[in-house]
Amino acid sequence: MLSRSLTTVSRMAPQALASRQYSITAPRPPTEISQKLKVTIIPGDGVGPELIYTVQDIVKQTGIPIEFEEVFLSEVHYTRSASIENAVKSISKNNNVALKGAIEESAVLHTEGELQGLNMRLRKALDLFANVVHIKTLDGIKTRHGKKLDFVIVREQTEGEYSSLEHQLVPGVIECLKISTRPKCERIAKFAFDYATKTGRKKVTAVHKANIMKLGDGLFLKTCQDVAKQYPKIEFESMIIDNTCMQLVSRPEQFDVMVMPNLYGNIIDNLAAGLVGGAGVVPGQSVGRDFVIYEPGSRHSFQEAMGRSIANPTAMILCTANMLNHLHLDAWGNSLRQAVQDVVKEGKVRTRDVGGYATTVDFADAVIDKFRI
Repeated sequence: MLSRSLTTVSRMAPQALASRQYSITAPRPPTEISQKLKVTIIPGDGVGPELIYTVQDIVKQTGIPIEFEEVFLSEVHYTRSASIENAVKSISKNNNVALKGAIEESAVLHTEGELQGLNMRLRKALDLFANVVHIKTLDGIKTRHGKKLDFVIVREQTEGEYSSLEHQLVPGVIECLKISTRPKCERIAKFAFDYATKTGRKKVTAVHKANIMKLGDGLFLKTCQDVAKQYPKIEFESMIIDNTCMQLVSRPEQFDVMVMPNLYGNIIDNLAAGLVGGAGVVPGQSVGRDFVIYEPGSRHSFQEAMGRSIANPTAMILCTANMLNHLHLDAWGNSLRQAVQDVVKEGKVRTRDVGGYATTVDFADAVIDKFRI
């Protein structure tokens, strides 16, 4: 376990790192375990720092070959926050990858005349157009349905209702603009179908409200239908958002890959997370052409739990495992994911959100004990 010799770790390191030769961020694979990859961490607000620091402790104790550079972004502590430019610079030099906690939206920027929050500004600066959340039942966590769920939610997150284009026409009358463009609808649709093809999934469901928003959501639906014709081996269906919510509650097992505009995706992410155990167990990622940010699928800062060590770190640790796979540290990523699954399945260490009394640190220690490579 952790008492294994450094020789054993060094012997396994070349195999674990060999596949990095094809990574755009690592032109030549390192030959020693001391050559660690650097990634940016953005702790965020609420319990975000606790979860991020838990991951750092796991990385240190297990010898995972990555190093972190911290960037503090916050709207709650806006005067102490780094700029978006500094965050982008850090991510750009650290393999184009970041691990991020939730950033609490605050009224500070709004009072200064800025409607776009730090989350949206960061996504737009890095062009993180696709949010991907994997909804999967974990053995050991009791759910309401008792069904094995495994589906993916793909959300366009650079336009739609979150374009921050709002203004007051006359006192008491606010106009909010929802932006839909064909290039971005096509981009997210192709991403969803490509994801389904790459991961061996069989069906893509486009979620919309084109029966009411005939032009905006009509464009999204028509674009998805056109893109679907290019993927004849992938089944395609469309579903109105209100029916989708009902179907998720009644028969969630019918879904495979779901693709939708910004606001619907935000709602569905949280609804679906509740089906498999809540915000603490669902990992997510925001994907662009050049950059990836790994963050929990349900973006809750959980301010009321701050400093109490009761937050569930499962989602953040799984995000880290996914990040390791992205960096081609597959042996490390798979081992970390397996350690989390073993702890959850065993059921001896549970945080409060899933029916236990363990602390955040207790869960992290259990993962470290289960870690094998």
